[in-house]
Amino acid sequence: MRRLEIIVSRLVWFVPTLLGLIVVVFLISNVVPTDPARIVAGENATEAQIEALRVRMGLDKPLPVQFGIYLRDLATGDMGQSLYTRRDISSDLLHRLPATLELTFAAMILAIGLGVPLGVISAIRRNSLTDQVLRLLSISGLAVASFWLAMELQMYFSTKLGWTPLNGRIAGWGPERVTGFLLVDSVLAGDWASLRSALSHLILPAITLALPAAATLVRFTRAGVLEVVNSNFVLYETAMGWPRPLIVWKYVLRNALISTVTQIGLVFGALFAGAVVVEAVFDWPGLGTYAVQSILQSDTKAILGFSILVGVVFIVINLAVDIVHTFIDPRILK
Repeated sequence: MRRLEIIVSRLVWFVPTLLGLIVVVFLISNVVPTDPARIVAGENATEAQIEALRVRMGLDKPLPVQFGIYLRDLATGDMGQSLYTRRDISSDLLHRLPATLELTFAAMILAIGLGVPLGVISAIRRNSLTDQVLRLLSISGLAVASFWLAMELQMYFSTKLGWTPLNGRIAGWGPERVTGFLLVDSVLAGDWASLRSALSHLILPAITLALPAAATLVRFTRAGVLEVVNSNFVLYETAMGWPRPLIVWKYVLRNALISTVTQIGLVFGALFAGAVVVEAVFDWPGLGTYAVQSILQSDTKAILGFSILVGVVFIVINLAVDIVHTFIDPRILK
């Protein structure tokens, strides 16, 4: 019952948090010194034509009225049209969303697969050479710039060794779009050649995104395990002669993962938003390249739509983390 109350309270807070996010992003987008009417009208338009277009687009109305109209349209899933392409922004974002999610999920799996075990090893071998090396690598992973790492990986594995494609998401047209996730669509179509191509294109972008995230998880997992490993119940089980690996992987890790789960949620959000740079380097047709193109074109409406979508993903992830916490940390229910 207590868990249900907590989940309901988190869901209730979802609406005002989302509304606050939209208000902030909308205000910031209107601070940018760009005239959408002038962009749409083009370079050869007269001042009279620009003014007429400004009235038609509703830009002559007070800002609160413009926000009310935007909020009304947003409630129906309408984010307006791009100032440059004149295409529907919601459709463009939804079309590109699976590419970014596929890349983010792949990076997240890599980051967890590397970060959590290495964090545990670093903790149980505290102050050893292994621990020192892992701590050095984790600091290096946090310090390295994504765009530099991406270009180095491209130069070595794609250009020099020829093991992976240089950029793009797949060679050729790929399978018929069903879910938008190329790996899933390839399996559904039984198109194994497309599956291999999609995987080979995914490797380097996923590694680029995953390494800094793995470094973060190493540090948090290490800190969480060190905090638990000296607790009384671990000392008791050790004194009872229980096997050390069993104590660490079954009991210590379960308690240590409470803080790591929070970090995993934040890392996923950071990966989703941070894919902008990686997608641009690898020419990955996801939300990141859409955002970069929109920024270069000063397409404020498209930037606004992208920012709101990323913010919504962050809010949903935090909500999911709060709910997961109610299951793995009984102290929250007290």
